[in-house]
Amino acid sequence: MTSATWRPSASRALLERRAQLLARIRSFFAARGVLEVDTPFLVGHPASDVHMHSARVEFAGARVHFLHTSPEYAMKRLIAAGSGDIFQLCHVVRALERSPVHNTEFTLLEWYRLGFSLGDLMAEVEALVRDVCPQVAAGAAERVTYREAFMRELALDPFSASPAELESTADNLGFVRTGTQSSDNRDELLDFLMATRIGPRLGREGLTFIHGYPASQAALARLDPEDARAAQRFELYRDGVELANGYHELSSSAEQRARFEQDNHERGRRGLPVFAVDEYLLAALAAGLPDCAGAALGFDRLLMLATGARHIDEVLAFPTERA
Repeated sequence: MTSATWRPSASRALLERRAQLLARIRSFFAARGVLEVDTPFLVGHPASDVHMHSARVEFAGARVHFLHTSPEYAMKRLIAAGSGDIFQLCHVVRALERSPVHNTEFTLLEWYRLGFSLGDLMAEVEALVRDVCPQVAAGAAERVTYREAFMRELALDPFSASPAELESTADNLGFVRTGTQSSDNRDELLDFLMATRIGPRLGREGLTFIHGYPASQAALARLDPEDARAAQRFELYRDGVELANGYHELSSSAEQRARFEQDNHERGRRGLPVFAVDEYLLAALAAGLPDCAGAALGFDRLLMLATGARHIDEVLAFPTERA
Protein backbone atom coordinates (compact mmCIF):
# COMPACT_ATOMS: atom_id res chain seq x y z
CA MET A 1 0.00 0.00 0.00
CA THR A 2 1.17 3.52 -0.81
CA SER A 3 0.16 6.74 0.88
CA ALA A 4 -2.07 7.65 -2.08
CA THR A 5 -4.11 4.43 -2.37
CA TRP A 6 -6.71 5.65 0.13
CA ARG A 7 -7.86 8.11 -2.50
CA PRO A 8 -10.57 7.28 -5.09
CA SER A 9 -9.36 6.30 -8.54
CA ALA A 10 -12.10 8.35 -10.24
CA SER A 11 -12.01 12.13 -10.40
CA ARG A 12 -14.82 14.31 -9.07
CA ALA A 13 -15.81 15.08 -12.68
CA LEU A 14 -16.12 11.34 -13.49
CA LEU A 15 -18.15 10.72 -10.36
CA GLU A 16 -20.52 13.49 -11.47
CA ARG A 17 -20.83 11.90 -14.94
CA ARG A 18 -21.52 8.57 -13.27
CA ALA A 19 -24.36 10.05 -11.20
CA GLN A 20 -25.81 11.81 -14.25
CA LEU A 21 -25.78 8.64 -16.33
CA LEU A 22 -27.49 6.63 -13.57
CA ALA A 23 -30.21 9.30 -13.39
CA ARG A 24 -30.71 9.29 -17.17
CA ILE A 25 -31.07 5.51 -17.25
CA ARG A 26 -33.72 5.65 -14.52
CA SER A 27 -35.57 8.37 -16.44
CA PHE A 28 -35.46 6.28 -19.63
CA PHE A 29 -37.22 3.35 -17.97
CA ALA A 30 -39.60 5.50 -15.95
CA ALA A 31 -40.84 7.05 -19.21
CA ARG A 32 -41.60 3.52 -20.48
CA GLY A 33 -43.38 2.40 -17.32
CA VAL A 34 -40.71 -0.15 -16.40
CA LEU A 35 -40.58 -0.78 -12.65
CA GLU A 36 -37.26 -0.50 -10.80
CA VAL A 37 -36.69 -3.45 -8.45
CA ASP A 38 -34.07 -4.44 -5.90
CA THR A 39 -33.20 -8.12 -5.35
CA PRO A 40 -30.71 -9.75 -2.94
CA PHE A 41 -26.98 -9.34 -3.47
CA LEU A 42 -26.42 -12.43 -1.28
CA VAL A 43 -27.93 -15.55 -2.87
CA GLY A 44 -28.18 -19.24 -2.13
CA HIS A 45 -27.44 -20.50 -5.63
CA PRO A 46 -24.62 -19.25 -7.88
CA ALA A 47 -24.65 -19.20 -11.67
CA SER A 48 -23.83 -22.58 -13.20
CA ASP A 49 -22.09 -21.14 -16.28
CA VAL A 50 -18.53 -22.51 -16.48
CA HIS A 51 -17.24 -19.03 -17.29
CA MET A 52 -18.72 -17.52 -14.11
CA HIS A 53 -16.81 -17.71 -10.84
CA SER A 54 -18.96 -16.83 -7.83
CA ALA A 55 -17.59 -15.38 -4.60
CA ARG A 56 -18.45 -17.61 -1.64
CA VAL A 57 -19.70 -16.19 1.67
CA GLU A 58 -19.92 -18.22 4.89
CA PHE A 59 -21.66 -17.35 8.15
CA ALA A 60 -21.24 -19.36 11.34
CA GLY A 61 -24.07 -21.83 11.68
CA ALA A 62 -25.68 -20.93 8.36
CA ARG A 63 -25.67 -22.44 4.90
CA VAL A 64 -23.15 -21.16 2.39
CA HIS A 65 -24.19 -18.15 0.30
CA PHE A 66 -22.71 -16.43 -2.73
CA LEU A 67 -22.44 -12.89 -4.07
CA HIS A 68 -24.57 -12.81 -7.19
CA THR A 69 -22.98 -12.56 -10.64
CA SER A 70 -26.30 -11.30 -12.04
CA PRO A 71 -29.78 -10.62 -10.64
CA GLU A 72 -31.28 -12.75 -13.42
CA TYR A 73 -32.65 -15.65 -11.38
CA ALA A 74 -34.35 -13.41 -8.81
CA MET A 75 -35.77 -11.07 -11.45
CA LYS A 76 -37.31 -13.98 -13.34
CA ARG A 77 -38.97 -15.11 -10.12
CA LEU A 78 -40.51 -11.64 -9.82
CA ILE A 79 -41.76 -11.78 -13.41
CA ALA A 80 -43.29 -15.24 -12.88
CA ALA A 81 -45.07 -13.79 -9.81
CA GLY A 82 -46.64 -11.01 -11.90
CA SER A 83 -44.28 -8.03 -11.60
CA GLY A 84 -44.53 -7.05 -15.25
CA ASP A 85 -41.68 -5.16 -16.95
CA ILE A 86 -38.79 -4.55 -14.54
CA PHE A 87 -35.24 -3.21 -14.42
CA GLN A 88 -32.45 -3.11 -11.87
CA LEU A 89 -29.16 -1.27 -11.39
CA CYS A 90 -26.99 -3.25 -9.02
CA HIS A 91 -23.47 -4.29 -8.11
CA VAL A 92 -22.44 -7.81 -9.07
CA VAL A 93 -19.27 -9.77 -8.37
CA ARG A 94 -17.49 -12.08 -10.79
CA ALA A 95 -14.40 -13.55 -9.20
CA LEU A 96 -11.11 -14.16 -11.04
CA GLU A 97 -11.86 -11.45 -13.61
CA ARG A 98 -9.74 -8.29 -13.90
CA SER A 99 -8.74 -6.29 -16.97
CA PRO A 100 -8.80 -2.70 -18.26
CA VAL A 101 -12.54 -3.16 -18.95
CA HIS A 102 -13.46 -5.38 -15.98
CA ASN A 103 -13.33 -4.95 -12.21
CA THR A 104 -14.23 -7.90 -9.98
CA GLU A 105 -17.16 -5.89 -8.61
CA PHE A 106 -19.04 -3.82 -11.16
CA THR A 107 -22.41 -2.19 -11.85
CA LEU A 108 -24.87 -4.05 -14.04
CA LEU A 109 -28.07 -2.77 -15.63
CA GLU A 110 -30.49 -5.61 -16.22
CA TRP A 111 -34.07 -5.44 -17.50
CA TYR A 112 -36.90 -7.64 -18.79
CA ARG A 113 -39.70 -6.78 -21.21
CA LEU A 114 -42.82 -8.90 -21.56
CA GLY A 115 -43.95 -9.73 -25.08
CA PHE A 116 -40.69 -8.50 -26.64
CA SER A 117 -38.96 -10.46 -29.39
CA LEU A 118 -35.18 -10.48 -29.62
CA GLY A 119 -35.45 -7.86 -32.37
CA ASP A 120 -37.63 -5.67 -30.16
CA LEU A 121 -35.07 -5.90 -27.38
CA MET A 122 -32.17 -4.98 -29.67
CA ALA A 123 -34.15 -1.93 -30.77
CA GLU A 124 -34.71 -0.90 -27.15
CA VAL A 125 -31.05 -1.40 -26.24
CA GLU A 126 -30.10 0.85 -29.16
CA ALA A 127 -32.72 3.41 -28.09
CA LEU A 128 -31.37 3.38 -24.53
CA VAL A 129 -27.78 3.99 -25.59
CA ARG A 130 -28.81 6.72 -28.05
CA ASP A 131 -30.90 8.42 -25.37
CA VAL A 132 -28.45 8.32 -22.45
CA CYS A 133 -25.11 8.39 -24.33
CA PRO A 134 -25.63 9.82 -27.84
CA GLN A 135 -21.89 9.96 -28.50
CA VAL A 136 -21.53 6.22 -27.89
CA ALA A 137 -24.34 5.45 -30.34
CA ALA A 138 -23.04 7.79 -33.06
CA GLY A 139 -23.22 6.27 -36.53
CA ALA A 140 -25.53 3.64 -37.95
CA ALA A 141 -26.14 0.51 -35.89
CA GLU A 142 -25.78 -2.86 -37.57
CA ARG A 143 -27.19 -6.28 -36.82
CA VAL A 144 -24.99 -9.16 -37.93
CA THR A 145 -25.49 -12.87 -37.31
CA TYR A 146 -22.82 -14.82 -35.49
CA ARG A 147 -22.23 -16.80 -38.67
CA GLU A 148 -21.92 -13.65 -40.78
CA ALA A 149 -19.36 -12.21 -38.36
CA PHE A 150 -17.19 -15.33 -38.61
CA MET A 151 -17.51 -15.40 -42.38
CA ARG A 152 -16.64 -11.69 -42.63
CA GLU A 153 -13.61 -11.74 -40.33
CA LEU A 154 -12.25 -15.28 -40.75
CA ALA A 155 -13.94 -16.72 -43.86
CA LEU A 156 -15.02 -19.55 -41.56
CA ASP A 157 -18.51 -20.98 -41.00
CA PRO A 158 -18.82 -21.57 -37.22
CA PHE A 159 -21.65 -24.06 -37.69
CA SER A 160 -20.15 -26.28 -40.36
CA ALA A 161 -16.36 -25.88 -40.03
CA SER A 162 -14.61 -29.09 -39.03
CA PRO A 163 -12.77 -29.37 -35.70
CA ALA A 164 -9.51 -29.42 -37.65
CA GLU A 165 -10.39 -26.14 -39.40
CA LEU A 166 -11.28 -24.47 -36.12
CA GLU A 167 -8.13 -25.74 -34.43
CA SER A 168 -5.91 -24.61 -37.30
CA THR A 169 -7.43 -21.12 -37.33
CA ALA A 170 -7.16 -20.82 -33.54
CA ASP A 171 -3.58 -22.13 -33.51
CA ASN A 172 -2.57 -19.50 -36.04
CA LEU A 173 -3.92 -16.85 -33.65
CA GLY A 174 -2.04 -18.17 -30.64
CA PHE A 175 -4.52 -20.54 -29.00
CA VAL A 176 -3.00 -22.30 -25.98
CA ARG A 177 -4.41 -25.67 -24.94
CA THR A 178 -5.09 -26.45 -21.30
CA GLY A 179 -5.49 -29.65 -19.34
CA THR A 180 -9.20 -28.97 -18.79
CA GLN A 181 -10.17 -29.05 -22.45
CA SER A 182 -12.51 -31.76 -23.63
CA SER A 183 -12.08 -33.86 -26.73
CA ASP A 184 -14.98 -31.85 -28.16
CA ASN A 185 -13.73 -28.32 -27.52
CA ARG A 186 -15.66 -26.61 -30.31
CA ASP A 187 -17.14 -23.91 -28.09
CA GLU A 188 -13.77 -23.18 -26.48
CA LEU A 189 -12.28 -22.62 -29.92
CA LEU A 190 -15.20 -20.46 -31.06
CA ASP A 191 -14.99 -18.40 -27.85
CA PHE A 192 -11.27 -17.89 -28.40
CA LEU A 193 -11.80 -16.74 -31.99
CA MET A 194 -14.59 -14.37 -30.98
CA ALA A 195 -12.58 -12.90 -28.11
CA THR A 196 -9.27 -12.47 -29.88
CA ARG A 197 -10.09 -11.78 -33.53
CA ILE A 198 -13.74 -10.96 -34.13
CA GLY A 199 -14.89 -9.06 -31.04
CA PRO A 200 -12.08 -6.47 -31.06
CA ARG A 201 -13.05 -5.51 -34.64
CA LEU A 202 -16.75 -5.02 -33.95
CA GLY A 203 -18.54 -1.72 -33.43
CA ARG A 204 -15.91 0.50 -35.02
CA GLU A 205 -18.40 2.56 -37.02
CA GLY A 206 -21.37 2.34 -34.66
CA LEU A 207 -23.21 -0.10 -32.43
CA THR A 208 -22.90 -3.71 -33.64
CA PHE A 209 -25.34 -6.40 -32.53
CA ILE A 210 -24.20 -10.00 -33.00
CA HIS A 211 -27.10 -12.46 -32.80
CA GLY A 212 -27.77 -16.12 -33.49
CA TYR A 213 -25.08 -17.65 -31.28
CA PRO A 214 -24.58 -21.44 -31.44
CA ALA A 215 -27.23 -23.47 -29.63
CA SER A 216 -24.50 -24.90 -27.40
CA GLN A 217 -23.98 -21.34 -26.09
CA ALA A 218 -27.67 -20.64 -25.49
CA ALA A 219 -27.27 -20.29 -21.67
CA LEU A 220 -30.76 -19.14 -20.58
CA ALA A 221 -32.02 -18.25 -24.06
CA ARG A 222 -34.49 -20.04 -26.31
CA LEU A 223 -33.33 -21.84 -29.43
CA ASP A 224 -34.27 -20.34 -32.78
CA PRO A 225 -37.40 -22.15 -34.03
CA GLU A 226 -36.24 -21.60 -37.61
CA ASP A 227 -32.69 -22.86 -37.09
CA ALA A 228 -32.07 -25.32 -34.24
CA ARG A 229 -28.31 -24.70 -34.55
CA ALA A 230 -28.74 -21.14 -33.23
CA ALA A 231 -29.91 -19.53 -29.99
CA GLN A 232 -32.06 -16.41 -29.70
CA ARG A 233 -29.28 -14.48 -28.02
CA PHE A 234 -27.33 -11.33 -28.92
CA GLU A 235 -24.29 -9.38 -27.76
CA LEU A 236 -23.67 -5.68 -28.36
CA TYR A 237 -20.23 -4.28 -29.21
CA ARG A 238 -18.89 -0.76 -29.50
CA ASP A 239 -15.27 0.02 -30.36
CA GLY A 240 -14.35 -3.63 -29.79
CA VAL A 241 -15.85 -3.65 -26.27
CA GLU A 242 -18.62 -6.08 -25.36
CA LEU A 243 -21.24 -3.80 -23.84
CA ALA A 244 -24.43 -5.82 -23.43
CA ASN A 245 -26.08 -9.17 -24.04
CA GLY A 246 -29.68 -10.25 -24.34
CA TYR A 247 -31.90 -13.32 -24.60
CA HIS A 248 -35.36 -14.27 -25.71
CA GLU A 249 -35.78 -15.97 -22.36
CA LEU A 250 -36.15 -19.72 -22.00
CA SER A 251 -39.38 -20.52 -20.15
CA SER A 252 -39.20 -24.32 -19.98
CA SER A 253 -38.36 -25.60 -16.49
CA ALA A 254 -37.41 -29.03 -17.83
CA GLU A 255 -35.05 -27.62 -20.46
CA GLN A 256 -33.50 -25.23 -17.95
CA ARG A 257 -32.88 -28.09 -15.52
CA ALA A 258 -31.19 -30.09 -18.27
CA ARG A 259 -28.94 -27.13 -19.07
CA PHE A 260 -28.04 -26.67 -15.40
CA GLU A 261 -27.14 -30.36 -15.20
CA GLN A 262 -25.02 -30.11 -18.35
CA ASP A 263 -23.23 -27.07 -16.89
CA ASN A 264 -22.48 -29.03 -13.72
CA HIS A 265 -21.17 -31.94 -15.75
CA GLU A 266 -18.80 -29.59 -17.56
CA ARG A 267 -17.82 -27.86 -14.32
CA GLY A 268 -16.92 -31.21 -12.82
CA ARG A 269 -14.86 -32.16 -15.86
CA ARG A 270 -12.92 -28.91 -15.56
CA GLY A 271 -12.32 -29.34 -11.85
CA LEU A 272 -14.59 -26.41 -10.97
CA PRO A 273 -17.05 -26.39 -8.03
CA VAL A 274 -20.38 -28.10 -8.74
CA PHE A 275 -23.49 -26.52 -7.22
CA ALA A 276 -27.04 -27.58 -6.49
CA VAL A 277 -29.41 -26.18 -9.10
CA ASP A 278 -31.61 -23.22 -8.17
CA GLU A 279 -34.93 -24.92 -7.43
CA TYR A 280 -36.55 -21.53 -6.76
CA LEU A 281 -35.93 -20.48 -10.36
CA LEU A 282 -37.05 -23.83 -11.74
CA ALA A 283 -40.26 -23.65 -9.70
CA ALA A 284 -40.90 -20.14 -11.02
CA LEU A 285 -40.45 -21.35 -14.60
CA ALA A 286 -42.77 -24.29 -13.93
CA ALA A 287 -45.38 -21.89 -12.53
CA GLY A 288 -45.22 -19.97 -15.80
CA LEU A 289 -42.76 -17.36 -16.98
CA PRO A 290 -44.50 -14.94 -19.36
CA ASP A 291 -43.00 -14.65 -22.83
CA CYS A 292 -40.25 -12.07 -22.38
CA ALA A 293 -36.81 -10.92 -23.44
CA GLY A 294 -34.10 -9.61 -21.14
CA ALA A 295 -30.86 -7.66 -21.45
CA ALA A 296 -27.85 -6.97 -19.24
CA LEU A 297 -25.58 -3.99 -19.88
CA GLY A 298 -22.25 -3.19 -18.26
CA PHE A 299 -22.82 0.28 -16.81
CA ASP A 300 -19.15 1.01 -16.10
CA ARG A 301 -18.18 0.10 -19.66
CA LEU A 302 -20.88 2.38 -21.02
CA LEU A 303 -19.49 5.20 -18.88
CA MET A 304 -15.98 4.41 -20.13
CA LEU A 305 -17.10 4.71 -23.75
CA ALA A 306 -19.01 7.91 -23.00
CA THR A 307 -16.03 9.61 -21.35
CA GLY A 308 -13.13 8.14 -23.33
CA ALA A 309 -11.70 6.45 -20.23
CA ARG A 310 -8.92 3.97 -21.02
CA HIS A 311 -9.27 1.88 -17.86
CA ILE A 312 -12.31 0.94 -15.81
CA ASP A 313 -10.62 2.24 -12.65
CA GLU A 314 -11.08 5.77 -14.02
CA VAL A 315 -14.86 5.49 -13.64
CA LEU A 316 -14.95 3.72 -10.25
CA ALA A 317 -14.64 5.37 -6.87
CA PHE A 318 -12.65 2.44 -5.48
CA PRO A 319 -11.65 -0.57 -7.62
CA THR A 320 -11.19 -3.93 -5.91
CA GLU A 321 -7.54 -3.32 -4.99
CA ARG A 322 -8.50 -0.16 -3.05
CA ALA A 323 -11.71 -1.48 -1.50
